[in-house]
Amino acid sequence: MAKVDVCVVGEINMDIILRGLPKELVLERELLATDASMTLGSSSAICAHNLAVLGTRVGFISKIGNDPLGKLALDRLAEGGVDVAHVKRASAKTLTGLTVIMPHGQQRYIVTYPGTMFEMQYSDIDMIYLRAARHLHVSSFFLHRALRPRMVDLFRQAKEAGLSTSLDTNDDPEDKWQKDLLDVLKYVDIFFPNDREAKKVAGTNDLSQALKVLAGIVKIVAVKRGSAASICRSGEEQWSLAPPIIVRPVDVVGAGDTFNAGFLHMYLRGGKLEDCLTLANITAACSITKEGGTEAFANRSSMLSYVRQQWTAGGREIQKLGI
Repeated sequence: MAKVDVCVVGEINMDIILRGLPKELVLERELLATDASMTLGSSSAICAHNLAVLGTRVGFISKIGNDPLGKLALDRLAEGGVDVAHVKRASAKTLTGLTVIMPHGQQRYIVTYPGTMFEMQYSDIDMIYLRAARHLHVSSFFLHRALRPRMVDLFRQAKEAGLSTSLDTNDDPEDKWQKDLLDVLKYVDIFFPNDREAKKVAGTNDLSQALKVLAGIVKIVAVKRGSAASICRSGEEQWSLAPPIIVRPVDVVGAGDTFNAGFLHMYLRGGKLEDCLTLANITAACSITKEGGTEAFANRSSMLSYVRQQWTAGGREIQKLGI
């Protein structure tokens, strides 16, 4: 019997959010923010946390530094019900990663210190633990500089062990989108790009064409499109949530990662792809009602109430939801 349903391999860091900044960020000036908060960050950790709160058994494999931020991040994950026993600690002086987010109107400045996320490598992964799971999920493909050369080995071994797999590349900071990603996608069942990422990977500016190309490589493509209707495609079949869920966003940090969590939760329960897409959109909408990627999931009872209400509002049976 699998010890966990999903083994998430990825990065972990804390997010510091600074609000109320001046309109212009001037060099050599002491600029004041009107408010600040610290929350669990990183695509992998947000997905793992929120997936566990939904009720899926989740294990997390990562690397942190020997510093207070690393311990704090692990504590936040553990509080959400994630198994963090297989997270490695760096022996060197490299610190746990940190992201500073500065909202600026409808957009954001995002500055990340990668820290140990650049250092996690294949040898840090307990493959016995991973192979015992049902599913492998990896986020932030391009940030795993030490692991990336063997990422294809990681996914190949997962598939050989009978796991289903999923990948969310997130952005490529160098904007190169190199061929090694396509080599990995051959072993990916569910690909979670956003609109821009789908086009970049497929090498086209047309989303319809990108979906066609990607559906010829992976089993399922689920494209996140912000306030626009997300799209799921498998082979020649395609679904889109219409109309999209209307919600007043407080903070969109982690919405895409929570979309992944909702989709995977339903997928591993054997749900139809249209139901996977629906739950993904509901959980993503719930996520943006609070600041930070996991704060809306800190109160499980409140989160479940929101999800159930949105699920049944479309005339869907609550029994199918399973939470």
